[in-house]
Amino acid sequence: MMKLAAAPDPEIATSDTLSERAANLLERDIVSGELPPGSKLGIVELARRYEIGATPLREGLSRLTSRGLIVAIGQRGFRVAEVSRDDLLDITRMRTVIEREALRLAIDNGGDAWEAGIVAALHQMQRYVERNANDFREGAPEFDRLHKAFHTSLLAACGSPRLLAAHSDLYDQAYRYRRVMMRSIESGRYFIAAHRELADLVLARDAEAAETKLDQHLRATLTTVYPPGKSQPPSR
Repeated sequence: MMKLAAAPDPEIATSDTLSERAANLLERDIVSGELPPGSKLGIVELARRYEIGATPLREGLSRLTSRGLIVAIGQRGFRVAEVSRDDLLDITRMRTVIEREALRLAIDNGGDAWEAGIVAALHQMQRYVERNANDFREGAPEFDRLHKAFHTSLLAACGSPRLLAAHSDLYDQAYRYRRVMMRSIESGRYFIAAHRELADLVLARDAEAAETKLDQHLRATLTTVYPPGKSQPPSR
């Protein structure tokens, strides 16, 4: 006789939901700068701030530690990860390795639906920028969603969930730096043109040119936030 699977424990399900909520709230406040780089994260203060218990908060903090947004300080708790040129350089190197491989696989394997996804993602981002004139920046939830969706669409057909997960985490880790870089972009047309040029090379299946353009695109944040001779962390 087939043994029925046990029903999910509601307490475990609730704990998972709360820890996920804690991680989401912490991530939001870290990437927005509400919790500045290097700031100490006390459990008591966070529990009061988010009205979430200590246990799911610790689980949420651990989730973000594995993603590089939070650093564990031995037995003394947690703090928000610092920002620095070396950190952004490391993120950029990792993104370049992972996204080049994912892009190559996507170009090899992607079909009509993948191409349509890229076109749709670019169009939605363009329409947002047009409707909001030049008032578009990282930090606006809808723009953030559309910008990330475009970059993910380029890699979507790579066939590797782990490459896509790594891309997503590293994209988020670069967010605090990208917010600074976006302040230097005054023209929505320029912003869309740069992304359209990348999309056109991908859709043309020109893997070599697309990977080169992707490299340049990813390094733009580094060279803008930390131009030669600048080593101080970006301000909020």
